[in-house]
Amino acid sequence: MKTTRLTLTGLLAALLLVSGAVWTLAQDEDRDIERIAGEVYRFRNKFHYSVFAVTPEGIIATDPINAEAAEWLKAALQRRFNQPVKYLIYSHEHPDHISGGEVFADTAIVVAHERAKAKIVGEQRRTAIPHLTFTDRMTLELGGTTVELSYVGRNHSDNSIVMRFPKERVLFAVDFIPVQAVAFRDFHDAYIEEWIDSLARVERLDFDILAPGHGRLGTKDHVRQFREYMQDLYGEVLKQARAGMSLEDMQETIRLPKYEKWFGYQSDNPRLNWFPMNIAGMYRYIQNHRRPN
Repeated sequence: MKTTRLTLTGLLAALLLVSGAVWTLAQDEDRDIERIAGEVYRFRNKFHYSVFAVTPEGIIATDPINAEAAEWLKAALQRRFNQPVKYLIYSHEHPDHISGGEVFADTAIVVAHERAKAKIVGEQRRTAIPHLTFTDRMTLELGGTTVELSYVGRNHSDNSIVMRFPKERVLFAVDFIPVQAVAFRDFHDAYIEEWIDSLARVERLDFDILAPGHGRLGTKDHVRQFREYMQDLYGEVLKQARAGMSLEDMQETIRLPKYEKWFGYQSDNPRLNWFPMNIAGMYRYIQNHRRPN
């Protein structure tokens, strides 16, 4: 019986992703809100996404993105649900995701990894300072809805967490798990080998729908795909570095055709041509963290 339930849940998630059958609650040119599953929704602000869960006792929200986006979201939540935000969870400390937290500070308890709080305070980020922090795991419950917060190791930052809604089988992960896209630019502020390990840890979690901080919804299998991309790119750049190839030659010759249809692999727009930047970032990491020979 348990296996049947999981299989049907996964099938429904796949149908949702293929059909795009999501219910739009509110939208304008730059922003909209869509239902993912159950009472878990996705908020888009231009190219950034966060998620929130609606309960009879209030709302569990995640990254505010910026003050203007947060003000828009707060008004939309009030109109549609007439519920305050009781928890606001930061995915990590980068300001393009967690600015604007002060908009919800009148009603919300702010939650983050302990290292995220240290950076928010130390670097005087313009957002609400977290009230609650944790190191490895934390579970929050509100109005019958549970969200499990997990630190899965260093990756895109040293304090990224994932948020799992077990009843809805949704996982929210920001910046370090794109869906069929190469990594953003040149791996700034990244821990490559630990990043790969963190992806493997995410694969062991129990969920069906992946909600990334950028781009379209995915599934657990997209985590595996991106881990394999990272491993393949790391291995190829390391091999060529050991052979004495220059970065410029690598960018001209390294091809990973398995991923050539992914977003950012190749574009006429230099700002979106990320694969050569991925090679450069991987080369820099290898030069700084291990001996190529």
